[in-house]
Amino acid sequence: MAEKTKIAIASGDPAGIGPEISLKTALDPVVRAACNPIVVCDAGIVARHAKVCGIEAEFHTVKHVGDADWSGQRVNVLDCAVADAATLALGATSAAAGRASIACCRTAVKAALAGDVDAVVAAPQNETSIALADIKFDGHPSFVARETATNESGVFMMLCVGRMKIVHATLHSSVREAIAMITREKIARVIKATDAALRRLGIEKPKICVSGLNPHAGEDGLFGSEEIEIIKPAIDAAIAEGISVAGPLGADIMFHKKGFDAFIVMLHDQGHVAAKVLSPNATAAMTIGVPILFASVAHGSAHDIAGKGIANPAAMLEAIRQLAKAKPGFPLTRE
Repeated sequence: MAEKTKIAIASGDPAGIGPEISLKTALDPVVRAACNPIVVCDAGIVARHAKVCGIEAEFHTVKHVGDADWSGQRVNVLDCAVADAATLALGATSAAAGRASIACCRTAVKAALAGDVDAVVAAPQNETSIALADIKFDGHPSFVARETATNESGVFMMLCVGRMKIVHATLHSSVREAIAMITREKIARVIKATDAALRRLGIEKPKICVSGLNPHAGEDGLFGSEEIEIIKPAIDAAIAEGISVAGPLGADIMFHKKGFDAFIVMLHDQGHVAAKVLSPNATAAMTIGVPILFASVAHGSAHDIAGKGIANPAAMLEAIRQLAKAKPGFPLTRE
């Protein structure tokens, strides 16, 4: 029997719901049947969240992934010790919480780079706390790119909503800046990264659909020329390299098209609006174009319900479901 995929669960903002949903995910019987999870968190923090949320769990705390034991029902915790753990207030932003959340995510990424785990799933961060800690953070994709020494220009977010996957050519930039970032080279990179990621996720012959930038995909130049001058030439070049890709299509109609494994959009809201209408609480966000498998939840740290035991782990469960299907040995980038 093949060994199960090992997935590190980075617990995210310790003042939010991250440790709670991480623990619920690690205890989920479907997750435990699909993979070997290990929570990356300060041992005291995860135990505290278990207590206040009324979650019964027995913990097996380790300093190295190799010391984990998945033979029983205990939750393995890769201890990422935090100096201020005992004084962190739930539901409050602080520099200490920001430092702790980044430390856990960095530890999980390092474990993946070392080959100790096969993939990483990250709970939500709180960007205000991270900013208070004076740490650069503008989303998981760019963070993972920096941590893995990957050029950020070739790293993208893929939202996973059940069987639907939506990839963003641009993400956290103003619309004005995002439009300037859309070049033939950018579109070529996102198509290649999407094709490689889909193959790693077990889709042997991926089919990709690409949106336009303008209304009606430019309507043959009536509403803009980016489709003619930038997007279509990049699609044609990808087709010449053997990638199955179609478009550009209007972003308002493309998601109704059948037979595609992923949809590439130009702007943040073209993809996020569709994903969150379809699945407001269970969307996973995969970072593609990096040398590790990494996914995060597409929701916030929810300080208002931290420690109440009512946080829904659905998005993290979806992320685990996606990564547990990954094929070891497949390249995560396509040159």
